[in-house]
Amino acid sequence: MATSGVDLSISGLASGFDWKTVVSQLADVSRAPEKTLQADQAKIQQRNSAYKNLNTEMSTLSDKIAALKDSTLYGKLLAQSSDSMAATATAATGSAPGVYSFAITQLAKAAVQQGTTNVAAPLSATSDVSSVVVATAGLSTPITAGTFSVNGQQVTVASTDTLQAVFDNISKATSGAVTASYDPSADKITLLSASNIVIGSATDTSSFLQAVKLTDNGATSISSSAALGGIKKTGSLTNANFATPITGDTSGNGQFSINNVTIDYSTGDSLSDVLGRINNSTAGVSASFDAGKGQFSITSKSTGDLGVSLADVTGNFLTATGLLGGSLQRGQNLLYSINGGGQLSSQSNTITEASSGIAGLSVTALKESTVTITTSSDSSGVNTAINDFVTQFNKVQSLVDTYTASATDSTGKVTAGILTGEGDATDIASTLRRLAYNPIANHATAIGSLDDLGITTTGNDNKLTVTDSQKLADTLANNLNGVQDLFANSTTGLTVKLTDYMTRTIGDSGSLVAKQSTLTKQASDIDTQVATLERRVLAESASMTSEFVAMETAQQNLKTQLSYLQQNLGLTTSSSSKTG
Repeated sequence: MATSGVDLSISGLASGFDWKTVVSQLADVSRAPEKTLQADQAKIQQRNSAYKNLNTEMSTLSDKIAALKDSTLYGKLLAQSSDSMAATATAATGSAPGVYSFAITQLAKAAVQQGTTNVAAPLSATSDVSSVVVATAGLSTPITAGTFSVNGQQVTVASTDTLQAVFDNISKATSGAVTASYDPSADKITLLSASNIVIGSATDTSSFLQAVKLTDNGATSISSSAALGGIKKTGSLTNANFATPITGDTSGNGQFSINNVTIDYSTGDSLSDVLGRINNSTAGVSASFDAGKGQFSITSKSTGDLGVSLADVTGNFLTATGLLGGSLQRGQNLLYSINGGGQLSSQSNTITEASSGIAGLSVTALKESTVTITTSSDSSGVNTAINDFVTQFNKVQSLVDTYTASATDSTGKVTAGILTGEGDATDIASTLRRLAYNPIANHATAIGSLDDLGITTTGNDNKLTVTDSQKLADTLANNLNGVQDLFANSTTGLTVKLTDYMTRTIGDSGSLVAKQSTLTKQASDIDTQVATLERRVLAESASMTSEFVAMETAQQNLKTQLSYLQQNLGLTTSSSSKTG
């Protein structure tokens, strides 16, 4: 009889024997060599990680060594000013130390082309302002609707009012005591009264007084402080309210030049557009508009006695803005002398070797004064580099100590460091100390070791300590050349020897790099071995599982046959037993 429909891969379904557990346990026993290999691999990876960290810290130490080896570190100068409010100074590497007295008699300033004033069209060509509507009046500041005060009385302004209507409202509100009029020649409004006039209050809601520039109080006559016609920086140039309308060619396009740089415009452009185009050009100038004076100006971006050349090419932009008919305020050169010598000049307020003749020295004058500039060797950078080297040197040594030291817990159990017994690690610590601290034989200067700089070692470990910072500072101040020779001498310098050792240790073919490569390969080889063992375990488990399934199948078949016989021969389990 067949056994179809029965899943005999279920452990003990026919036999009652939990063979799957047995197979699993036997597989675990077979995996014992794998676990040993994986434990070894974990230790290898820990060692590799430790060497990687050590390599990283030694690379940083190599950078600190390179900084001390750099000859430019020792050639830097410190420039000090006797009055930082009068002048500041810097000195480039290679400059000569010295003391210089600068007598600054004139500061440099930029040339300015000042345009004519009041280039805007007046509010009206005549004193009749009955057609000048408040909302559209050519003022630099628009008038807002609301109320304002004259002699304590409120005057109402609507956007549809004309200036004459506002004048009438002023007279009406003050019962005729104050009258207002417009002068077209001066482009100003004047308030008149037989007694002192008081204008404005905290409750005003209209900007009328501010827009027409009426600000004085306590006088019988108050006039606008400046011409009222304003230039509009937004909107088209055609509607900008220039007294002389800006034109172009028949298409409205124009050109002008500043310092021989051509600027294009269209009468449809806004004034802000054109000013921005000037300022962003290569003409080397800044253009601006003073609304209070109604005046344009062009300022050179460079100081010195330099001119500003202007020309209308097509159209009349420079003429309409008053720039072409204005006047040039000449720039000035910086005038100075050094140590009582003859007068020297510079177009800028920064004095360089080009004008002073002092190599590497740069002085920025801030005011007319006499100031002393002193240049001397700058040892602060060397001091920092030495201390950075010592700090990183000790960091490497501390890392080696951490990885090679053994620890004992409260029960007396000793745990070895991950690199305990590793000659590569202990050799790094001792070699670094020897190369850094041992005196240089037959040294030509009085400084032959770190000990001469106040840097010592106790002998109890491989670290360095700056035990005498004052000795270090004094040596740097008095014998910087000797310090440079100690570190950067091309033959005997400490950094030369240390750099060579770093190359042999952490360079592309260095011993530490090779060590990491070996450990990486060992860990990878273990992965291969574990994979091979695991395949064997899985194969053995599969074989045992197949055999147990076969056993379950056989037992299930016997049970099926016995059941068939019992059903068809009328046998019971007990009678079958007796008959047998």
